[in-house]
Amino acid sequence: MIKKGIILSGGMGTRMSPLTKAVNKQLLPIYDKPLIFYPLSILMLSKIKDILIIVNKGQLSQYKKILPDGKKLGIKINYKEQSTPKGLPDAFILGEKFIGKSNVALILGDNFFYGQYLSKKLLDCVKLKNGAKVLLHRVSKPEKYGVAKVKNNKITFIKEKPKKFISDLAITGLYFFDNKVVKYSKKLKPSNRNELEITDLLNKYKKTNKLSADYIGRGGAWLDTGSIDDFYKTTNFVSAIENRQGFKIACLEEIALLNKWIKKKQIKEAIKFYGNCEYSSYLKKLI
Repeated sequence: MIKKGIILSGGMGTRMSPLTKAVNKQLLPIYDKPLIFYPLSILMLSKIKDILIIVNKGQLSQYKKILPDGKKLGIKINYKEQSTPKGLPDAFILGEKFIGKSNVALILGDNFFYGQYLSKKLLDCVKLKNGAKVLLHRVSKPEKYGVAKVKNNKITFIKEKPKKFISDLAITGLYFFDNKVVKYSKKLKPSNRNELEITDLLNKYKKTNKLSADYIGRGGAWLDTGSIDDFYKTTNFVSAIENRQGFKIACLEEIALLNKWIKKKQIKEAIKFYGNCEYSSYLKKLI
């Protein structure tokens, strides 16, 4: 069972410059909430309460203003600063002490997930005991992503941004690993772009037939907010869903309340913290 999760929230953010010169991308708004709320909500929906957020050096104080330590959400949030981006597997090296002897989930801070049966799927994924599992999603332009070929829910081949069609199943930014992930990550060698590659890490599990897959269904959504265009597409998506259906995506206090991690008292404290805003108005409706 996976009870620990890491949000990799560093990166240079160059594709969204000059916006990201002063503020980390994960603190910019997706509709009415900071982007960081969305990956955090995914871990909380997975019933993961022990979370490490990896941030750029010098940006820790910005995060702590909005997410101090997790107590108000009934969870525990730790932070780790990353001096320079060194690739996704570096998260497990930086988080070695945090991970300890546990299995761990990793979600990228700029990834957005949404779907009717997503919570159930997440709760199935965190049952992982051995090996690794990734979430796959069909895309129309697989040449832009890392893609996987699958047989009997086992991944048989992975290719990063293939020039020729291999598969239309993209590997999303949500991963589930057993405790060997730290050892495997330490053995990786930097690629040509001087980073540790997630593909190389996944291939270590594939070689021992320990890399499995699950899928975000046709009715689900996975969006990477890495570019300004994708960022605003995600904002428009959230705005449309919330205004049409009347509930909020990634309302952290609502998830914590439904999980029985907090009580109405903490909701009232959150309303006071956020002040007079639409988010607070939604929280008032919960109680």
